[in-house]
This record gives sequence, structure tokens and C-alpha cells, in this order.
Amino acid sequence: MASVNVRELARNTSKVIDDAARRRRGTVVTRDGRPVAVVMPINADAFEDWVLANAPEFVEGRRLADEEARRGNTISFDDLVAKPSKKKRPARARR
Repeated sequence: MASVNVRELARNTSKVIDDAARRRRGTVVTRDGRPVAVVMPINADAFEDWVLANAPEFVEGRRLADEEARRGNTISFDDLVAKPSKKKRPARARR
């Protein structure tokens, strides 16, 4: 995997990105000789799936859903839709 320092990345961002995309391999970005980031080429078709699979909120939601399913705390979609909503209406302003 190629590497560039932060200064080189700042001066040649487009070139570094083009190089990573052309080679289809990541480029490590270093600061003071230590790796701090990676510029990775992406498959545009798979990008949304990758974001969803790696978004902390989504991952935590999946974990909680799996846990509830294991405990049997689930209902069918039809039952969910048939249930009346218990949301409160916003209070009207008094005149």
C-alpha cells in the first residue's frame, strides 16, 4: 500500500485520490511518520451498503433488534399497523 504524508496529500490531493482509484488500492496518510488515515477507492454501487453497515447508530440499532428478536420481543408488521398510535397531539396555544 502506498503512503503519503499530510503535507503531500494537501498539495496533491487530486493526484493521490486519482492514484488510489486507478490502482484500486488504499493510500496510507502519515503525520510525523505515523499512519493517521487511509484514502480508499470505493465502489459507488456498494457505498450506501458500506455506510449503513459501519454507521454507529445503524450498527447499534441492528444489535438491539437482534437482541429483541432472540428474546421473542417482536410483533408482525400487520399487528404494528393495526395498533392505534399512542402519540400525543401537540397542545394548542391558548388565546
